[in-house]
Amino acid sequence: MFVPSNFVSQAITSLRELKGDAVIAVSGGIDSTVAAALAYKAFGTRLHPVFVDTGFLRKGETEQVERVFSRLGIEIKIVDASAQFFTALEGVTDPEIKRKTIGESFIRVFEREAKTFDAGYLIQGTIAPDWIESGAGIRDTIKSHHNVGGLPEKFGLKLVEPLRDLYKDEVRAVAKVLGIEQEGAWKQPFPGPGLAIRVIDEVTREKVEICREANAIVCEEIYSAFEKGEIPLPWQYFAALLSSKSTGVQGDVRAYGYTVAIRAVEASDGMTASYSQIPHAVLARISRRITNSMKDKVNRVVYDVTDKPPATIEWE
Repeated sequence: MFVPSNFVSQAITSLRELKGDAVIAVSGGIDSTVAAALAYKAFGTRLHPVFVDTGFLRKGETEQVERVFSRLGIEIKIVDASAQFFTALEGVTDPEIKRKTIGESFIRVFEREAKTFDAGYLIQGTIAPDWIESGAGIRDTIKSHHNVGGLPEKFGLKLVEPLRDLYKDEVRAVAKVLGIEQEGAWKQPFPGPGLAIRVIDEVTREKVEICREANAIVCEEIYSAFEKGEIPLPWQYFAALLSSKSTGVQGDVRAYGYTVAIRAVEASDGMTASYSQIPHAVLARISRRITNSMKDKVNRVVYDVTDKPPATIEWE
Protein backbone atom coordinates (compact mmCIF):
# COMPACT_ATOMS: atom_id res chain seq x y z
CA MET A 1 0.00 0.00 0.00
CA PHE A 2 1.34 3.42 -0.98
CA VAL A 3 1.84 5.71 2.02
CA PRO A 4 2.55 9.29 0.83
CA SER A 5 4.23 10.43 4.07
CA ASN A 6 6.64 7.47 3.94
CA PHE A 7 7.46 8.23 0.33
CA VAL A 8 8.23 11.87 1.18
CA SER A 9 10.68 10.86 3.94
CA GLN A 10 12.40 8.27 1.77
CA ALA A 11 12.68 10.58 -1.24
CA ILE A 12 14.20 13.43 0.79
CA THR A 13 16.69 11.04 2.42
CA SER A 14 17.73 9.71 -0.98
CA LEU A 15 18.12 13.19 -2.48
CA ARG A 16 20.26 14.33 0.44
CA GLU A 17 22.86 11.75 -0.53
CA LEU A 18 23.59 13.73 -3.70
CA LYS A 19 26.50 16.16 -3.39
CA GLY A 20 26.75 19.43 -5.25
CA ASP A 21 24.14 21.64 -6.91
CA ALA A 22 21.15 20.64 -9.01
CA VAL A 23 18.97 22.37 -11.58
CA ILE A 24 15.31 21.41 -11.92
CA ALA A 25 12.86 22.03 -14.71
CA VAL A 26 9.61 23.42 -13.29
CA SER A 27 6.42 23.94 -15.26
CA GLY A 28 3.83 24.70 -12.60
CA GLY A 29 2.29 21.29 -13.22
CA ILE A 30 1.79 18.95 -10.30
CA ASP A 31 4.64 16.56 -11.22
CA SER A 32 7.46 19.09 -11.49
CA THR A 33 6.11 21.12 -8.55
CA VAL A 34 6.14 18.07 -6.26
CA ALA A 35 9.62 17.12 -7.49
CA ALA A 36 10.84 20.67 -6.81
CA ALA A 37 9.32 20.75 -3.31
CA LEU A 38 10.98 17.44 -2.41
CA ALA A 39 14.32 18.51 -3.88
CA TYR A 40 14.21 21.87 -2.11
CA LYS A 41 13.83 20.13 1.26
CA ALA A 42 16.96 18.11 0.44
CA PHE A 43 19.12 20.64 -1.44
CA GLY A 44 17.98 23.98 -0.04
CA THR A 45 19.79 26.79 -1.84
CA ARG A 46 21.82 24.24 -3.82
CA LEU A 47 18.66 23.67 -5.89
CA HIS A 48 18.18 26.01 -8.85
CA PRO A 49 14.62 25.82 -10.30
CA VAL A 50 14.30 27.03 -13.87
CA PHE A 51 11.02 27.77 -15.62
CA VAL A 52 11.40 27.75 -19.39
CA ASP A 53 8.99 29.78 -21.50
CA THR A 54 8.92 27.62 -24.62
CA GLY A 55 6.29 29.74 -26.31
CA PHE A 56 3.85 26.85 -25.85
CA LEU A 57 2.44 27.86 -22.47
CA ARG A 58 -1.19 28.32 -21.47
CA LYS A 59 -2.59 31.82 -21.09
CA GLY A 60 -1.36 33.38 -17.84
CA GLU A 61 0.88 30.42 -17.07
CA THR A 62 4.02 32.32 -16.11
CA GLU A 63 2.14 34.37 -13.52
CA GLN A 64 0.45 31.23 -12.16
CA VAL A 65 3.79 29.43 -11.77
CA GLU A 66 5.27 32.42 -9.95
CA ARG A 67 2.36 32.36 -7.47
CA VAL A 68 2.71 28.61 -6.81
CA PHE A 69 6.42 28.78 -6.05
CA SER A 70 6.15 32.01 -4.10
CA ARG A 71 3.77 30.24 -1.71
CA LEU A 72 6.30 27.42 -1.37
CA GLY A 73 9.09 29.90 -0.63
CA ILE A 74 11.09 28.74 -3.64
CA GLU A 75 12.71 31.28 -5.96
CA ILE A 76 12.64 30.37 -9.64
CA LYS A 77 14.52 31.68 -12.67
CA ILE A 78 12.39 32.37 -15.76
CA VAL A 79 14.08 31.82 -19.13
CA ASP A 80 12.44 32.92 -22.39
CA ALA A 81 13.61 30.34 -24.93
CA SER A 82 10.58 30.58 -27.22
CA ALA A 83 12.60 31.62 -30.28
CA GLN A 84 14.82 28.56 -29.89
CA PHE A 85 11.85 26.18 -29.66
CA PHE A 86 9.91 27.64 -32.59
CA THR A 87 13.04 27.54 -34.75
CA ALA A 88 13.70 23.91 -33.81
CA LEU A 89 10.16 22.93 -34.85
CA GLU A 90 10.12 24.65 -38.24
CA GLY A 91 8.85 22.18 -40.83
CA VAL A 92 8.24 19.42 -38.24
CA THR A 93 4.89 17.66 -38.63
CA ASP A 94 5.47 14.14 -37.25
CA PRO A 95 4.27 13.98 -33.60
CA GLU A 96 7.16 11.74 -32.46
CA ILE A 97 9.80 13.97 -34.03
CA LYS A 98 8.03 16.99 -32.55
CA ARG A 99 8.14 15.55 -29.02
CA LYS A 100 11.76 14.45 -29.32
CA THR A 101 12.82 17.80 -30.75
CA ILE A 102 11.16 19.59 -27.83
CA GLY A 103 12.82 17.20 -25.39
CA GLU A 104 16.27 17.81 -26.79
CA SER A 105 15.70 21.58 -26.83
CA PHE A 106 14.76 21.40 -23.14
CA ILE A 107 17.98 19.58 -22.33
CA ARG A 108 20.10 22.09 -24.24
CA VAL A 109 18.50 24.96 -22.33
CA PHE A 110 19.17 23.27 -19.01
CA GLU A 111 22.73 22.37 -19.92
CA ARG A 112 23.28 26.08 -20.59
CA GLU A 113 21.58 27.15 -17.37
CA ALA A 114 23.40 24.51 -15.30
CA LYS A 115 26.73 26.09 -16.26
CA THR A 116 25.68 29.38 -14.70
CA PHE A 117 24.88 27.51 -11.46
CA ASP A 118 27.76 24.98 -11.69
CA ALA A 119 25.19 22.21 -11.25
CA GLY A 120 25.90 18.52 -11.80
CA TYR A 121 22.35 17.17 -11.66
CA LEU A 122 19.15 17.65 -13.62
CA ILE A 123 16.05 16.81 -11.58
CA GLN A 124 12.86 16.04 -13.51
CA GLY A 125 9.28 15.31 -12.52
CA THR A 126 9.08 12.18 -14.67
CA ILE A 127 6.36 9.78 -13.51
CA ALA A 128 5.57 6.16 -14.42
CA PRO A 129 3.18 6.80 -17.36
CA ASP A 130 5.86 8.97 -19.00
CA TRP A 131 8.42 6.22 -19.41
CA ILE A 132 5.84 3.45 -19.90
CA GLU A 133 4.25 5.24 -22.85
CA SER A 134 7.63 6.31 -24.23
CA GLY A 135 8.55 2.64 -24.77
CA ALA A 136 11.72 0.66 -24.07
CA GLY A 137 12.76 -2.94 -24.43
CA ILE A 138 9.67 -5.03 -25.18
CA ARG A 139 7.27 -2.09 -24.62
CA ASP A 140 5.80 -0.41 -27.68
CA THR A 141 6.20 3.35 -27.99
CA ILE A 142 2.76 4.91 -27.61
CA LYS A 143 4.16 8.43 -27.62
CA SER A 144 7.54 9.78 -26.55
CA HIS A 145 7.29 12.10 -23.59
CA HIS A 146 9.59 15.10 -23.92
CA ASN A 147 11.39 14.27 -20.66
CA VAL A 148 12.04 10.68 -21.73
CA GLY A 149 12.04 10.10 -25.47
CA GLY A 150 13.64 13.45 -26.22
CA LEU A 151 16.72 12.97 -24.07
CA PRO A 152 19.94 12.98 -26.11
CA GLU A 153 22.37 10.10 -25.62
CA LYS A 154 24.98 12.44 -24.22
CA PHE A 155 24.43 15.51 -22.09
CA GLY A 156 26.41 17.06 -19.31
CA LEU A 157 24.12 16.43 -16.34
CA LYS A 158 23.24 13.40 -14.25
CA LEU A 159 19.51 12.74 -14.43
CA VAL A 160 17.56 12.39 -11.17
CA GLU A 161 13.86 11.40 -11.19
CA PRO A 162 12.43 11.13 -7.65
CA LEU A 163 8.84 10.46 -8.86
CA ARG A 164 9.74 7.91 -11.53
CA ASP A 165 7.74 5.02 -10.04
CA LEU A 166 4.62 7.01 -9.11
CA TYR A 167 1.31 7.39 -10.94
CA LYS A 168 -0.65 10.62 -11.13
CA ASP A 169 -3.01 9.81 -8.25
CA GLU A 170 -0.01 9.01 -6.04
CA VAL A 171 1.72 12.26 -7.01
CA ARG A 172 -1.39 14.17 -5.99
CA ALA A 173 -1.41 12.35 -2.65
CA VAL A 174 2.23 13.37 -2.10
CA ALA A 175 1.32 16.96 -3.01
CA LYS A 176 -1.21 17.04 -0.17
CA VAL A 177 1.43 15.87 2.31
CA LEU A 178 3.74 18.64 1.10
CA GLY A 179 0.99 21.27 1.35
CA ILE A 180 0.94 21.98 -2.36
CA GLU A 181 -2.32 23.43 -3.64
CA GLN A 182 -2.94 24.36 -7.24
CA GLU A 183 -5.33 27.04 -8.32
CA GLY A 184 -8.81 26.32 -9.60
CA ALA A 185 -8.76 25.34 -13.24
CA TRP A 186 -5.02 24.56 -13.07
CA LYS A 187 -5.73 21.35 -11.10
CA GLN A 188 -5.19 19.12 -14.10
CA PRO A 189 -2.30 17.56 -16.00
CA PHE A 190 -0.53 19.64 -18.63
CA PRO A 191 2.04 18.04 -20.97
CA GLY A 192 5.64 19.22 -20.88
CA PRO A 193 5.65 20.03 -24.62
CA GLY A 194 2.64 22.23 -23.90
CA LEU A 195 0.45 23.59 -26.67
CA ALA A 196 2.93 22.38 -29.30
CA ILE A 197 1.30 18.93 -29.19
CA ARG A 198 -2.18 20.43 -29.14
CA VAL A 199 -1.47 22.13 -32.46
CA ILE A 200 -1.76 19.32 -34.97
CA ASP A 201 0.82 19.32 -37.78
CA GLU A 202 3.44 22.09 -38.05
CA VAL A 203 3.66 24.54 -35.16
CA THR A 204 3.57 28.27 -35.88
CA ARG A 205 3.21 31.25 -33.58
CA GLU A 206 -0.17 32.08 -35.10
CA LYS A 207 -1.58 28.58 -34.58
CA VAL A 208 -0.24 28.37 -31.03
CA GLU A 209 -1.91 31.69 -30.20
CA ILE A 210 -5.24 30.44 -31.56
CA CYS A 211 -4.90 27.24 -29.55
CA ARG A 212 -3.93 29.23 -26.44
CA GLU A 213 -7.03 31.42 -26.63
CA ALA A 214 -9.33 28.47 -27.35
CA ASN A 215 -7.79 26.49 -24.52
CA ALA A 216 -8.30 29.36 -22.09
CA ILE A 217 -11.98 29.53 -23.04
CA VAL A 218 -12.43 25.78 -22.59
CA CYS A 219 -10.76 25.86 -19.16
CA GLU A 220 -12.70 28.92 -17.99
CA GLU A 221 -16.10 27.63 -19.12
CA ILE A 222 -15.67 24.09 -17.79
CA TYR A 223 -14.40 25.30 -14.44
CA SER A 224 -17.23 27.83 -14.28
CA ALA A 225 -19.75 25.05 -14.98
CA PHE A 226 -18.16 23.03 -12.18
CA GLU A 227 -18.42 25.94 -9.73
CA LYS A 228 -22.11 26.38 -10.67
CA GLY A 229 -22.77 22.71 -9.94
CA GLU A 230 -23.59 21.88 -13.56
CA ILE A 231 -20.87 19.22 -13.92
CA PRO A 232 -18.29 17.34 -11.86
CA LEU A 233 -14.78 18.63 -12.64
CA PRO A 234 -13.16 16.44 -15.32
CA TRP A 235 -9.69 15.02 -14.69
CA GLN A 236 -8.32 16.86 -17.73
CA TYR A 237 -9.83 19.25 -20.27
CA PHE A 238 -8.37 21.33 -23.08
CA ALA A 239 -8.60 22.51 -26.69
CA ALA A 240 -6.64 21.19 -29.65
CA LEU A 241 -6.26 22.99 -32.97
CA LEU A 242 -6.69 20.73 -35.99
CA SER A 243 -4.55 21.19 -39.08
CA SER A 244 -7.38 21.21 -41.62
CA LYS A 245 -9.57 24.17 -42.45
CA SER A 246 -13.24 24.07 -43.42
CA THR A 247 -15.82 26.34 -44.97
CA GLY A 248 -17.99 28.47 -42.74
CA VAL A 249 -20.16 31.58 -42.82
CA GLN A 250 -19.51 34.90 -41.08
CA GLY A 251 -22.57 37.08 -41.53
CA ASP A 252 -23.37 36.52 -45.21
CA VAL A 253 -19.73 36.06 -46.23
CA ARG A 254 -17.95 32.76 -46.86
CA ALA A 255 -15.21 32.09 -44.34
CA TYR A 256 -12.43 29.50 -44.31
CA GLY A 257 -11.15 28.76 -40.83
CA TYR A 258 -9.62 26.23 -38.45
CA THR A 259 -11.42 23.61 -36.42
CA VAL A 260 -11.00 23.45 -32.64
CA ALA A 261 -11.51 20.12 -30.87
CA ILE A 262 -12.57 20.06 -27.22
CA ARG A 263 -11.27 17.18 -25.10
CA ALA A 264 -12.38 16.35 -21.53
CA VAL A 265 -11.76 13.04 -19.79
CA GLU A 266 -12.24 11.17 -16.52
CA ALA A 267 -9.26 9.20 -15.19
CA SER A 268 -7.32 8.37 -12.05
CA ASP A 269 -3.75 7.65 -13.14
CA GLY A 270 -3.83 8.65 -16.79
CA MET A 271 -3.15 5.15 -18.10
CA THR A 272 -6.79 4.76 -19.10
CA ALA A 273 -9.55 7.36 -19.44
CA SER A 274 -13.15 7.79 -20.51
CA TYR A 275 -14.51 10.87 -22.19
CA SER A 276 -16.48 13.24 -19.96
CA GLN A 277 -20.17 13.52 -20.76
CA ILE A 278 -20.26 17.31 -20.74
CA PRO A 279 -23.84 18.65 -21.10
CA HIS A 280 -24.68 20.12 -24.49
CA ALA A 281 -25.53 23.48 -22.88
CA VAL A 282 -21.95 23.80 -21.61
CA LEU A 283 -20.47 22.71 -24.94
CA ALA A 284 -22.69 25.21 -26.75
CA ARG A 285 -21.39 28.05 -24.56
CA ILE A 286 -17.82 27.05 -25.29
CA SER A 287 -18.43 26.75 -29.03
CA ARG A 288 -20.17 30.12 -29.33
CA ARG A 289 -17.54 31.89 -27.28
CA ILE A 290 -14.65 30.44 -29.30
CA THR A 291 -16.19 31.18 -32.70
CA ASN A 292 -17.42 34.64 -31.67
CA SER A 293 -14.07 35.71 -30.22
CA MET A 294 -12.03 34.35 -33.14
CA LYS A 295 -14.36 34.94 -36.09
CA ASP A 296 -11.53 35.38 -38.56
CA LYS A 297 -9.63 32.29 -37.34
CA VAL A 298 -12.02 29.52 -36.19
CA ASN A 299 -15.40 28.59 -37.66
CA ARG A 300 -15.98 25.06 -36.35
CA VAL A 301 -15.83 23.39 -32.90
CA VAL A 302 -16.12 19.64 -32.28
CA TYR A 303 -16.17 17.47 -29.13
CA ASP A 304 -14.03 14.34 -28.80
CA VAL A 305 -16.03 11.37 -27.46
CA THR A 306 -13.23 8.78 -27.59
CA ASP A 307 -11.95 6.82 -24.59
CA LYS A 308 -8.35 5.84 -23.85
CA PRO A 309 -7.79 3.29 -25.32
CA PRO A 310 -8.21 3.36 -28.30
CA ALA A 311 -7.19 7.05 -28.27
CA THR A 312 -4.62 8.73 -26.06
CA ILE A 313 -5.69 11.66 -23.90
CA GLU A 314 -3.67 14.18 -25.90
CA TRP A 315 -4.17 14.32 -29.67
CA GLU A 316 -0.46 13.97 -30.41
